[in-house]
Amino acid sequence: MDLPINGFKRALREQRHQTGLWVTLGQANSAELVAASGFDWLLLDTEHTPATLPTVMAQLQAVAAYPSHPVVRPSWNDKVQIKQYLDIGAQTLLLPYVQNAAEARGAVAGMRYAPHGMRGVGGTVRATRYGRVADYMRRCEEELCLLVQVETGEALENLDAILAVDGVDGVFIGPADLSASLGHPGEPGHPRIVGEVEQAIARVRAAGKAPGVLTTDEALARRYMAAGSLYTAVGVDAAILARHCDQLAQRFR
Repeated sequence: MDLPINGFKRALREQRHQTGLWVTLGQANSAELVAASGFDWLLLDTEHTPATLPTVMAQLQAVAAYPSHPVVRPSWNDKVQIKQYLDIGAQTLLLPYVQNAAEARGAVAGMRYAPHGMRGVGGTVRATRYGRVADYMRRCEEELCLLVQVETGEALENLDAILAVDGVDGVFIGPADLSASLGHPGEPGHPRIVGEVEQAIARVRAAGKAPGVLTTDEALARRYMAAGSLYTAVGVDAAILARHCDQLAQRFR
């Protein structure tokens, strides 16, 4: 059995923009529902949701039949979590709150087997199709994709050093946390924050890596895409559900 191809990673390398959706409801059936909508990628979040390892595995199984690529966000840049999510079949991870090059190197080490890293070896796991993918340990890095989040003023100061770390495929700029860090909490659309995000996108592209961002503001999403974002999340499942439920209820009041 062949090693599964990571089409998302290949698209980023070819600088083909990928449109995504943040998935926070933490259920396999809701993940499957949005997987059929046509987004290029889905962010399966565990940082700010009740989702756990079994939840994410069920979501990965539910979306496997659809073309949307699942990106998993562990709750922290933690080698144990990295190992576990890779073992259940995630090929792309988005690691939050990476502040400097040392933390980026730690993330890379968690993605790689020895002698190049410290990912623990588990042979009969979902990632290997339960032992059926030939030579998985030697070849898996070809299809694994590591994205790190830069979301504070300190991280922006260290961005060039983070970008220089071999094994980091892309940098995701987190406007919500960045706005809080820079003194504008709750204002990810503040002109200063927008400017910082655009500058960061340009720096990431100049380094030959893939920049990404999340915004539910359509005009801002298109602005970031024009600035060079290669993977842009344009909505959040829970927010979409809440907004449309509110609108429907209001029409019948």
